[in-house]
Amino acid sequence: MKKITGLLLLLLLAATPLAGQATDSVETFWQAFKTAVIKRDVEGIARLSKFPIGMSYGILSVKTKAQLTKRYRQVFNEQTDAAACFGKAKPESDAKNPKQFTVACPDAAGNEVVTYHFQQTKAGWRFTGLDNLNE
Repeated sequence: MKKITGLLLLLLLAATPLAGQATDSVETFWQAFKTAVIKRDVEGIARLSKFPIGMSYGILSVKTKAQLTKRYRQVFNEQTDAAACFGKAKPESDAKNPKQFTVACPDAAGNEVVTYHFQQTKAGWRFTGLDNLNE
């Protein structure tokens, strides 16, 4: 009986995710990320990002937290008002890859042309880039 109990305990521990692994749900991650953007919390955004952050065609990627700090406006305010958008937007799953999702935001004319990309990594969900369909 002790062997069976020990074996069951060992199996239970093996099935339990370790701290730091990709255990966050999309909803938990999204809430943390959008809150960081709304508060303009670059530290929080950087923690929830995978560098380099890909940018629209022809625009250099954001390679470091320091670059993200300098280019915050370009990433989150130049092509759209991400803070306002993220307050209402819902993540859209990628049908081809369940480890990715996007959030579409409107430009000044109201067209949803700015798309933010997110991916599940070993470290959890991360912001990986954005595209502007007009570029």
